[in-house]
Amino acid sequence: MSSNDYASDTLTDMTPAPVDQRRIVVLISGSGSNLAALIEAQTHDRLGGEIKAVISNEPGAYGLKRAHEAGIEAVALPHREYDSREAYDGALIKVIERHEPDLIVLAGFMRILTPRFVQRFMGRMLNIHPSLLPAYQGLDTHARALADGVDVHGCSVHFVTEELDGGPVVLQAECRVTPEDSVESLKEKVHAREHLIFPIAVQWFLQGRLQYANDAVTIDGQPLPPHGMRLSHDDAAEELDEER
Repeated sequence: MSSNDYASDTLTDMTPAPVDQRRIVVLISGSGSNLAALIEAQTHDRLGGEIKAVISNEPGAYGLKRAHEAGIEAVALPHREYDSREAYDGALIKVIERHEPDLIVLAGFMRILTPRFVQRFMGRMLNIHPSLLPAYQGLDTHARALADGVDVHGCSVHFVTEELDGGPVVLQAECRVTPEDSVESLKEKVHAREHLIFPIAVQWFLQGRLQYANDAVTIDGQPLPPHGMRLSHDDAAEELDEER
């Protein structure tokens, strides 16, 4: 391991969590800005559970430092040390299950998951994606939106299935696209909305309000529309104290 790698840290001086405390494992690959939003929500009792571990496939990911500084176990599991995607996902399953999570959160985890992994945790994995799904699945969403000249862009929280960025959508937030927008300015707008809606969706799930079964998503027992619940640009801007 390099000096940037993080081993599993056990905080022996922490008060044990209540028996009914809901457990979260977060997977990351990079800076962990969405992880920071989740940690912030947890600090203010707005997450519905406790992040027990953060795991990254990139040993130098800044998100591991964020986790470590927040007193959360930070685990580097480099994918380059495994000779196949299947072997890596098998090791990742073992690390995750050691923490007995109720929910696995993909917060910028830049790996395509194997069917074995997805099936293992089906119905208890949430991902954040920088587009209004089903538009712009995959990478480079902001550049593609600008190239198409769309008026509205945004982000989506969805359950993870074997289809890349194709699982049922839970919650979305819109942002307007202006002629002055660049990839960077649009990315900034969308990031703000990701940080707003991701903790909300996580809390819904951990409270038992949000459920995924038989290829359908319900909130408080009521089926969600195909695009899930959606915050308009104005609603999101109000929540974020943006100029509308």
